[in-house]
Amino acid sequence: MIRLTGIGASEGISLGKALIYIEDKIDLESMKKSSLSAEAELVKLNDGVTKTKSQLLAIRERVREKLGEDKAAIFDAHIELLEDEDLQDGIKERVTKEGMSAAYAINEGVEETCNILSQLDDAYLRERVSDLRDIAKRWIKNTLGIKIKDLSILEPDTIVVTDDLTPSDTAQLDLEHCVAFITEFGGKTAHSAIMARSLEIPAIVGVKNIIQTVKDGEYLVLDGEKGIIYLSPTEEVIEAYKQKKVNFLKEKEELKKLKDLPATTACGERTVNVWGNIGKPEDVDAVIAAGGEGVGLYRTEFLFMNSDHMPTEEEQYEAYKIVAQKLKGKPVTIRTMDIGGDKELPYLDLPKEMNPFLGYRAIRISLTHKDMFKTQLRAILRASAYGKIKIMYPMVCSINEIRKSNEILKEYMEELDKEGKVYDTNIQVGIMVETPSTAMIAYKFAKEVDFFSIGTNDLTQYFLAVDRGNEKVSGLYSAFNPAVLEAIQRVIDAGHDRGISVSMCGEFAGNKKATEILLGMGLDSFSMSASSILGVKKKIRDTKYEDAKKYRDVILSMNTPEEVIDSLR
Repeated sequence: MIRLTGIGASEGISLGKALIYIEDKIDLESMKKSSLSAEAELVKLNDGVTKTKSQLLAIRERVREKLGEDKAAIFDAHIELLEDEDLQDGIKERVTKEGMSAAYAINEGVEETCNILSQLDDAYLRERVSDLRDIAKRWIKNTLGIKIKDLSILEPDTIVVTDDLTPSDTAQLDLEHCVAFITEFGGKTAHSAIMARSLEIPAIVGVKNIIQTVKDGEYLVLDGEKGIIYLSPTEEVIEAYKQKKVNFLKEKEELKKLKDLPATTACGERTVNVWGNIGKPEDVDAVIAAGGEGVGLYRTEFLFMNSDHMPTEEEQYEAYKIVAQKLKGKPVTIRTMDIGGDKELPYLDLPKEMNPFLGYRAIRISLTHKDMFKTQLRAILRASAYGKIKIMYPMVCSINEIRKSNEILKEYMEELDKEGKVYDTNIQVGIMVETPSTAMIAYKFAKEVDFFSIGTNDLTQYFLAVDRGNEKVSGLYSAFNPAVLEAIQRVIDAGHDRGISVSMCGEFAGNKKATEILLGMGLDSFSMSASSILGVKKKIRDTKYEDAKKYRDVILSMNTPEEVIDSLR
């Protein structure tokens, strides 16, 4: 038995078998010319087509069962691309006339087709490029006999072990059978960790050399809160953790008794809002089930990332409308698309950057892709007729960005008026406060907007100049740093002085150790993963507001994050 430790990113106890998930690197250049006959390579090519089609059909059926026929139909188009006669003829010709291996010929043939499609005026055909390349990866692996690990189809009780999970990887996880995941890199505020908390999947990140240490199929026990992993555990450890899992689930059941109670402090002096963060329409069900009083952050970029094309106005409208209707008048804050940084779209050709988190992302992309911004804003406005929707701009660092965005918003309001479409003409517009420039002159920004929402994940990394995804400097990344805490207090005070509400939608809002401090600072609304709602609500109800204010004063007088954290213990 081996015991490993990492960063507990999402609480819970899991027991299951490891699946090592690493993207295989294939050296196609070394297999350009085949040592086999053309006939033998053609057999491999055809076998690859058969296997690939069978897998796509299986995925199609699984998607149909989980998400419906309309989403499953995407894979019909994938199969059509795979079986395209012109594509196949070109690949076969490379094998027979140029002596290429089947795998190399597939890559060459697909890339030639992709280059042609990318030059066309037809947007639909251009968008097929990413589909075709995705199919090619699967087809090449099947041709070479490389086992394909598909995160959307897993065995029961699977613990995914990988170097890192992209947001799109996490979004595609087979939630029925994935009981946890472990990554070698990343921190508690990495997007994979945030998604794990949203999906209520236990997760541990930043486990050094986990790929080299764990065997595929090895039995593991995982404690997502403490960051502990046991490899090939003894029966004694297995039984102990089975009981811990039972106790953990019992505690969750006890918390459910708070579901319909308000988040009011112990002596009744103050009531705050406890909201949920969501990434897709279905997530709102978990927020409601946990007693969330609204949605403080709807991360719309996952709608874009889970699609093989730019979502249309109608597709976005339906996604936003569903959430508004389900909340029945409770607020939902929709953040405009926050793409960039570590979140990419295969169909949006973003430049490669040295410092993507400081580069072309979020509101900066929206303001330069006006058609895309228009589609999203029109969809949000139309959906606002069905509930209490608020609009929030991300990554704002200048007042001009707010003014330009609002000018565009006004333009589309006027369009909808001419079309006779109904929307909330008094819709509230706010910003994420996640850059130092915004936090430092928050009193000026407060004159421009209806509300603030503090995004502590990015605010912390920008204030401290620490990459939150870099495990080598992860010890420096802490929202408990006095500089970050003072910035938070500054923003809350600036908002209240101007008469606007201040919420927090960063992961710090769901940290029970921070609840008393934030209460004392005067935060109006806490927004977090659905799994954290009841725990934070309990902490608020157990805290006296006067005590929280005194504790806030003590914390703000401290000089180092270590002093603050020691105080919390």
